[in-house]
Amino acid sequence: MSRSSDAEVSPEPVSPSASSSPAVTADDLDRTVLMAVETLRRVPEDAWHQRAGSLEWDRWETIQHLSDDFFSYAIRQGPRTPFVDRHLPLVWESRRPGGPASAFRSDPEAGPDGLLRMLEATGALLAAIVRTKPPHTRTYHVYGASDPEGFAAMGVVEALVHVHDVIDGLGLAWEPPADLCVRVLARLFPDAPDDTEPWPTLLWATGRGELPGRPRPATWRWYGAPRA
Repeated sequence: MSRSSDAEVSPEPVSPSASSSPAVTADDLDRTVLMAVETLRRVPEDAWHQRAGSLEWDRWETIQHLSDDFFSYAIRQGPRTPFVDRHLPLVWESRRPGGPASAFRSDPEAGPDGLLRMLEATGALLAAIVRTKPPHTRTYHVYGASDPEGFAAMGVVEALVHVHDVIDGLGLAWEPPADLCVRVLARLFPDAPDDTEPWPTLLWATGRGELPGRPRPATWRWYGAPRA
């Protein structure tokens, strides 16, 4: 999920098996972004430059990274024939050592409101691309080429877990819909348990939570390969 992971050699992805779970859609992404923005508007202004949960980034950087992911996921699918073996030639740069690398940034002078408008705008861009690209489209991702539904699911997971990171320690409620968590788990985490509560399971699958009787993954990844 971090930009640096794109430079690493990833293990061979394992394609998820066909699932009876309904597809993840652009409407799901729209709903997720709306929920995210509504929750993030309650973050106190003086908390935005404090550390986000277990990440090395602050809250502002984390949402900047999320917007940048939406942007990247959208535009890499834009060409008539997208790359399947490499990124578009974007330049990602970090503003500080250890900070997230971004292809663009929200103007700090616009404050948190501007940052959240950028999040809403880039989320809408990704949803629009997902709606318009044919399902057979294949586009590059570091974990293996994926399809529009896969990128919708990736966008949903990015939003769900990074909002969790941002509100950690602030006493704000964030409980994503169970049906949404079930579908992104089925789409991207085929080995995740299906007999546990969906939201805690998604946090466990992304290295952010505990499940009774199961060790927290030392490393984690998703599998965006199209459904068999």
